Amino acid sequence: MNMNYLYSMLRFLLIIAVTCLGISICYYLSTLTYPFLIAILIAMIINPLVNGLERILRIPRGFSVIISIILLICLIAGILILLVAEIVTGTTYLARVLPGHLELLAVYIETFFVTKIMPLYNQLTYLFNSLESNQQQSIISNIQNIGESVASSVGNFIKGFLENIPVIISWLPNAATVIIFSLLATFFISKDWYKFKSAVSGLLPQRAKSSGRTITNELKKALIGFVRAQATLISITTAIVLIGLLILRVDYAITIALLIGLVDILPYLGTGLVFIPWIIYLSFSGGIPLAIGLGVLYLFVLIQRQIMEPKVLSSNIGLDPLATLVSLFIGYKLIGFLGLIAGPVALVVLKTFKSAGLYEDLWKFIIGNNR
Repeated sequence: MNMNYLYSMLRFLLIIAVTCLGISICYYLSTLTYPFLIAILIAMIINPLVNGLERILRIPRGFSVIISIILLICLIAGILILLVAEIVTGTTYLARVLPGHLELLAVYIETFFVTKIMPLYNQLTYLFNSLESNQQQSIISNIQNIGESVASSVGNFIKGFLENIPVIISWLPNAATVIIFSLLATFFISKDWYKFKSAVSGLLPQRAKSSGRTITNELKKALIGFVRAQATLISITTAIVLIGLLILRVDYAITIALLIGLVDILPYLGTGLVFIPWIIYLSFSGGIPLAIGLGVLYLFVLIQRQIMEPKVLSSNIGLDPLATLVSLFIGYKLIGFLGLIAGPVALVVLKTFKSAGLYEDLWKFIIGNNR
């Protein structure tokens, strides 16, 4: 065997082993140091504001960091207060109108039971009585098995839910500890941001610093582009829903459209979290025309989302539309709806490594300097 090929194969296996080991070590360390990773992320986010306060207003950097952290906390608290206020307003509205709707729903269910279920029950009873005894026993056994299976599933669900309540409660002190450590670490990291940056830069060779700078800049652009793309998609969804609700003459169209646009962020649920229960309720309560209109609107929103998402992501992140579409499909097939986010992110990381020349360096290392 040619020794050059053998050495190339060994170097290739070495790269794979080092990569797997590095990923494993990073994952293990992240489980121990995630409050400080959160602190680094927050420090990166508030760093432009800290620099502005320090340079423009001539505020010492320590006080600039404190002011920036307080502003960030106030922003988050303000958003939570607005959400709570909206929830309280919606709950008050539901408490006022829900009893009437429930009465209407009860009347509809009663009418449906009398006109549909009872005749069907009588017909099934007649058919059941006309069967032979062994057939009747077989049907009864199957019904009992189904009932036991359903009861077991419901019981396991309730048991699991009740068992997880202490786990959730016990997680609250840990969450408070993580928040405190993250905020303290954010202050110290942001205060000495450029000192830490210089220290890390001094430990790296020039080639690694150049590649790291390229990777960081590309990831920043991709992150900003991804946020811009999501904001664009949510805005399009909100506008379409608002126009549709206004055409259907739905009350509180603006509030409902904003709520649907907000839940559109969720990868698993999305707009269906609002549309599907709403359509089901209207179907059972007699609002068939509005249910049909909402169904058409929901279908239109889903179609435009599937069409626009690859195009908007590719134009904002700088990826090829076909490659974006492929990453969305592969991500969805591998890890479900969460892959619709993970797929483009992974593609951005691979593209960033290519821009930094990482693949060329690895290939040169694999084939050696003599080939």
